[in-house]
Amino acid sequence: MSSLLSVESLSCSYANQLIVEGVSFSINEGEIACLLGPSGCGKTTLLRALAGFNTVTSGSIYMQGQQVSSKSTTLPPEKRQMGMVFQDYALFPHLSVADNIAFGLKKNSKADKTAIIQSMLQLVRLPDLSKRYPHELSGGQQQRVALARALASRPRLLLMDEPFSNLDTEMRKELSLEVRDIIKQQGIAAVVVTHDQEEAFVISDVLGILADGKLQQWGTAESLYYTPETVQVAKFVGEGELFEGVCMSETKVQTELGLLEFAEPLLLDRQQAVNLFIRPADVSPIVDNNGHATAQVLSREFMGEATRYLLKLESGRTTSALVRELLPFKIGDVVGIEVAVHRPIAFPI
Repeated sequence: MSSLLSVESLSCSYANQLIVEGVSFSINEGEIACLLGPSGCGKTTLLRALAGFNTVTSGSIYMQGQQVSSKSTTLPPEKRQMGMVFQDYALFPHLSVADNIAFGLKKNSKADKTAIIQSMLQLVRLPDLSKRYPHELSGGQQQRVALARALASRPRLLLMDEPFSNLDTEMRKELSLEVRDIIKQQGIAAVVVTHDQEEAFVISDVLGILADGKLQQWGTAESLYYTPETVQVAKFVGEGELFEGVCMSETKVQTELGLLEFAEPLLLDRQQAVNLFIRPADVSPIVDNNGHATAQVLSREFMGEATRYLLKLESGRTTSALVRELLPFKIGDVVGIEVAVHRPIAFPI
């Protein structure tokens, strides 16, 4: 299957400073991709290059096999068959909801505009708000109007820049699921930029981690979470800490958390020094100290579905344990430590 969008060795600069370097990825028809990374990593610069707002320093962008950006040529944004939803929604305050949605439909007849506006309002579940103005809408409603405007011109690819960052946590989750359904219903592809890992996991089919202007890894949420290729990727897609260890066999590593045994082999040489990425949910305090590393409970935070313990190891280092069962431990208790990791995340030193 040929790709809808292909990015090949793309680099972008601003004021002679390289912002994005050597980025390559592709997405297919109907696929939702996410660019995930911290502030300042180059996500928005890359998205604006896809849209045609930013020129590229080197590399190419192809849309359905047609080159739309290179160092020497840039196809104008309006000719790319792309729709854009900006971080601040960019709605026109002096225009009604209907007129905002119709803004890009200047070549359509009046009857066509009316039909498209109504279908878009139904799609984003705002059928009765066509005459309202942006200031009369909630943040979630403004987001839906911005989405309707971007979809009204029937783009092949939708670009969204931090689309939910202005909303509270609960609304972000709800709307990201809703927007995913709308995009899938339309059968179009999308590229979403975000710094929020949970949001990226909810909305995307595939995602890439950007850090320091470079694409660290590209794949499904599951592949990035369970088989991260770098420490940066591991830390960005899931909470956890690195513990140094020595490989004792293909399934065992000696660490300050004790001798850890895995169900899957590490594919490392015996006596190889290694950093293991251990998540709080893999660590549990236990009553039995015999044969286990020990720690002192420094704090206990009940969170409803789980309890988070802060543990002080014998070395003086602190680490977190996140457990779903109700345990009897209180602050000051000395406990054993059990680590249960089925699939090791290991980085040779």
